[in-house]
Amino acid sequence: MKILMLLDHVFPPDVRVENEIESLAAAGFDVHIACFRRDGEKEFEKTKICTIHRRHISEFLKKSSVGALKFPFYFNFWIKFASELCEKEKFDVVHVHDLPLAKVGCKMRKSFGMRFVLDLHENWPVLLQLSQHTKSPLGKLLSSNKQWVRYEKKMCMEADRVVVVVEEAKRRITPFVSSPDKITVVSNTLNISQFDVVERKTVNSGPFKMLYVGGINYHRGIQYVIEAISILKKENIDVYFDLVGFGRYLPEIEKLIKERGVSDNVTVHGYKKYTDIADIYEAADVAVIPHIKSGHSDNTIPHKIFQYMYAGIPMLVSDCDPLVRIVNETHSGVEYSYDNPAELASLIKDFYADRNLLTQYIKQGRKAVEDKYNWTVDGRKLVNMYQKLETE
Repeated sequence: MKILMLLDHVFPPDVRVENEIESLAAAGFDVHIACFRRDGEKEFEKTKICTIHRRHISEFLKKSSVGALKFPFYFNFWIKFASELCEKEKFDVVHVHDLPLAKVGCKMRKSFGMRFVLDLHENWPVLLQLSQHTKSPLGKLLSSNKQWVRYEKKMCMEADRVVVVVEEAKRRITPFVSSPDKITVVSNTLNISQFDVVERKTVNSGPFKMLYVGGINYHRGIQYVIEAISILKKENIDVYFDLVGFGRYLPEIEKLIKERGVSDNVTVHGYKKYTDIADIYEAADVAVIPHIKSGHSDNTIPHKIFQYMYAGIPMLVSDCDPLVRIVNETHSGVEYSYDNPAELASLIKDFYADRNLLTQYIKQGRKAVEDKYNWTVDGRKLVNMYQKLETE
């Protein structure tokens, strides 16, 4: 079976997409991927596991994606690109990563008699609603949340299969499809073979350190962590926060750090690869996932949670449904109300006073990843879905 994946950004990197391709290629599927092209990159590249087709896109067309449901420029670019590939390569399946390009997948299905797999990494309509660029006057004009909600429902109904990342997302979209059997949960779990980390067996000594790795946007909730650190500092609790990542909200976070007088307690590292921050992982007493609870965060799961679990780092997670479910099931951390810095500060204070309280969480998370929450398990689910689709 020959698969064309559509991805509306550059590739690589993308951990989830790379894991999916690796599993499908190992199972004998011929995977091609269409994506954007950076300056200096090859338009056509054949790797050990897939074939990459790249095309340059202008900044205007790229930015027009937010208004794609009202203005056709973005879809026209992708329909032309994908159609040329389908005419040349004769694919069996079009696999669309995330909601925006679903219309293109649907068009390929009808024009070329292909199967259509829609891979929903997150709740896209709510993500757009939360994003800063859709809150400006122009953003509101270009992007209608009601329109995106209707679009998602229609595309889920049109797809032959829908892939989601958590059970909560499956429950959310089940009313949009003809049968729950069309939906497969393939989570953002860890590819253990590609994550080299020292196994932690005991609590750390020295300064008490917190860790966050990921995007820095308003809905990530980092601002509440800064407020919690401010509370602790006033109580003369010496905690330190390693903030690794980048995003549009970083200037606001840096401003808040100064305003709250916690510059000595917070280190902003910017974007780093794991290989460059392995020592920060090893030094962390706890990792925090402070995402604001919303229709988005209640229907997706960050890849980092499985990294923290496998590294044996106890977690403090906000009360988003999948985060709470996983840490409670695996006994790998503690939950708190996302918008309650005092509650978060109280938990940190308890662990600061007695680090041995963290011991119960260290081994549980790693075992859960080894047994269940790993890409070997989830990759098999994806392959099984395709094998069934092949026989229908």
